[in-house]
Amino acid sequence: MYRFIAYIVTIWIGVTVIFFIPRMFPSDPVEGMIGQMLARGGTMMPGEIEGMRQALRMQFGLDGNIFQQYWHFISNNIFRLDFGPSLMSFPTPASEIIGRNMPYTLFLMLGSTILGWLIGNTIGLLAGFRKNKWSSKIMESIAIFLYPIPYFVVALVLQIVFAFLLGWFPLQSTVYGIPWTIPWIRSLLTASILPALSIFLISMGWWIISMKALSSTTAAEDYVQFARFRGLPEGEIGRKYVFRNSLLPQITALGLSLGGVFGGALMTEIIFGYPGVGRLMRAAISASDYNMILGCVTISILAVSTATLIVDLILPFVDPRIRRG
Repeated sequence: MYRFIAYIVTIWIGVTVIFFIPRMFPSDPVEGMIGQMLARGGTMMPGEIEGMRQALRMQFGLDGNIFQQYWHFISNNIFRLDFGPSLMSFPTPASEIIGRNMPYTLFLMLGSTILGWLIGNTIGLLAGFRKNKWSSKIMESIAIFLYPIPYFVVALVLQIVFAFLLGWFPLQSTVYGIPWTIPWIRSLLTASILPALSIFLISMGWWIISMKALSSTTAAEDYVQFARFRGLPEGEIGRKYVFRNSLLPQITALGLSLGGVFGGALMTEIIFGYPGVGRLMRAAISASDYNMILGCVTISILAVSTATLIVDLILPFVDPRIRRG
């Protein structure tokens, strides 16, 4: 029960922060929109401007006092996911545009993160369980080199080398064709390789380092030494005794790391022009699309919090001690 309470509280804190922060800005989105309309050469009477101002304030949920605005924000944005029309693509709802872009971000983030987690933990287990072999030391050195590098640096290096110098991939990721057709799937995979590789390398480096430390500590435990005295094969000891006990903290760490990975995925999307939430948010900021920015941030909070909750709910099925506790 406490997991669901923590889930609700996390979402509430996140959306409350994004409610108040824009209202601290000195700029007013309504006055900005009216100013843009008048700057394009439009002529309006003072009464028409005031009527438009009131309509826009109602559209943005800026009418009434701060408590009425907060309730309007919670009831519309959270309960109904209604963020109003996008100013960039008026009158298309912002939630509809976000819904078209979010699957690309989830595909990029979850695919590269899960693959990095699986491969990184496997390599880390081998590096920790057989730490005296030269291959383990090489893998650990590569992981230590990769892990501190920011996502966007790896993305830029991959883009320069494989897209600009070698020309194996396009500089900007483009997905075209009718969804779920062969040309669409081919273009999606081609557009996702370099962005996914940049996220995969960084996440894999961390999982190798952490799993090596955990498996090295676990391999020195008394019950592992007892298993060796019993004459059990090394492969069985590594799989049943070392890997299973070292994996539990890694599942918890996976849930805690999703927020950082999501932020890295957004930066990667901007660099490669990948058609996800990151590129959409950048365009919204450039166009001062108030509704789109709030929608992207709110849905991002919901997505990361839900994914973390799912990982947290899976953990008791992996570790019976948590289920009994």
